[in-house]
Amino acid sequence: MAEVLGPIREKHKLPALAGAIVTEQGMIAVGAVGATTNALWHIGSNTKAMTATLIAMLVEQGKLKWETSVGEVFPEADEALRKVTLLHLLSHRAGLPANEKWTNSKQPVREQRRQVVLMAKPESPPGEKYVYSNLGYVIVGAMAEQTMNASWEELMREYVFEPLGMKSVGFGGVGGKPDNPPVIGPAGRVHCTLADWSKYIAHVLRSQQELVPAFGGNYALGWIVCERKWGGGKVLTHAGSNTMNFSVAWVAPKRGFAVLVCTNQGGDKAAKASDEAASALIRLYEAKFGKP
Repeated sequence: MAEVLGPIREKHKLPALAGAIVTEQGMIAVGAVGATTNALWHIGSNTKAMTATLIAMLVEQGKLKWETSVGEVFPEADEALRKVTLLHLLSHRAGLPANEKWTNSKQPVREQRRQVVLMAKPESPPGEKYVYSNLGYVIVGAMAEQTMNASWEELMREYVFEPLGMKSVGFGGVGGKPDNPPVIGPAGRVHCTLADWSKYIAHVLRSQQELVPAFGGNYALGWIVCERKWGGGKVLTHAGSNTMNFSVAWVAPKRGFAVLVCTNQGGDKAAKASDEAASALIRLYEAKFGKP
């Protein structure tokens, strides 16, 4: 795979570029240029699907419901916010702005997230319109924390990462590099190796659950749902960036495979390079296993 990724890295002048091909059984191919294949990558907003998986597990156990409202968990929240449900939040349909003025704080992170809930005020009625919102996913994390009396980080390890054997996972910038403040964790602070991200993606492929946007549009539980011929119909995709790194996932449930790409640079150049690399990896898969 390095021979495929190398020219793309050089063309876009990236520090490093890595990719993986994944099936239901796990990662079947991996390559990297400018880094080792076991390097850690910051996956940004690809964390959102993982947060949605945590909520799905808590729903399955009866700890929460998709219809659980903010008011049921935080009765002291703003009156308009109290009507918002987990499904609204996970679908970016809560009527919330994209972000707050995120800052580093010495308060415990759970208390920071609780304060975010108490200060948040919707700008439109729930379900009315789509606004991509990191704030909404932070509130999802706070609801899980309040319900389970544990931090989002602890819950993710217990319910998602440890059962899947994702031992490299951490939160924040790789190697002490800058990142968004810890409060924003549920929206995008995970880093891990491609092998471990592949374990999660293999879990998504095995779940065989067809994601349907609950309020129209194309967003469902941390994924953009769209149609692609190479995927045999509906596919899932999402990108992630903390402005210093970029990652993208393309998942084809109907064909049982996915491709992942990561780079340690942000911006439009990284986005274009990652899409180009993803297309190249899809062609690699098709060359070995055939087109749909």
